[in-house]
Amino acid sequence: MSSGEQVRLYVRRLVFDGVLRQGQRVPQDAVAEALGVSRIPVREALIALEREGWVTIVPHRGAFVNALDELSVRDQYELYGMFYGFGVRRAVERRGAAVGERLAPIQKRLFTERDPAELHRLTLEFHKTVIDAAGSPRLGSLLRQMSDIVPGNFFEMVPGAAEVAREGTAAIVTAIQRDYGELAEKEYATMMRRLGDLVVERFRERGMFDPVPEQRPS
Repeated sequence: MSSGEQVRLYVRRLVFDGVLRQGQRVPQDAVAEALGVSRIPVREALIALEREGWVTIVPHRGAFVNALDELSVRDQYELYGMFYGFGVRRAVERRGAAVGERLAPIQKRLFTERDPAELHRLTLEFHKTVIDAAGSPRLGSLLRQMSDIVPGNFFEMVPGAAEVAREGTAAIVTAIQRDYGELAEKEYATMMRRLGDLVVERFRERGMFDPVPEQRPS
């Protein structure tokens, strides 16, 4: 992991943990000191975070945390559902039952796995297998441009996510095995929407949607 990526994840975690709230300035020197890096990777990370919508850089003022709202979080997971749903439908159209044969062993391990780190890895493997089978480089490129909202291990940070992933991937594999591409697409969208609901609930519990006094200078 590069220094810039390390900083990017660290700042996102500060936001998630409530250390940094909307409107607050990102303390660049403190971040650099905490991670033992120079200001260069910090600036690089902030540019990436601005592109992802996490901060706004004000010239000669610094970088300020953007407001995070419930609708934006829900939109993120609706988009995931659309992209992955499109991918699984294309995969079934182009690969047929072979897709289900590749996904079934992954889903079986997901169903019994309890370690959050391994669950995270298996879920990423499931998604990647779908997108690879879709044979759409453009779709893969679009998904790579979308940043995760939850920093760190998703299954550690979001209670209930593991069960939703198990149920959702099982339904997707069943639809694929029956050669129902449109149903698999629908199941993917449903799974992502349910995960989005859990993320919204988690963020609400942590007070991440609560308004705070505006601190950004005019």
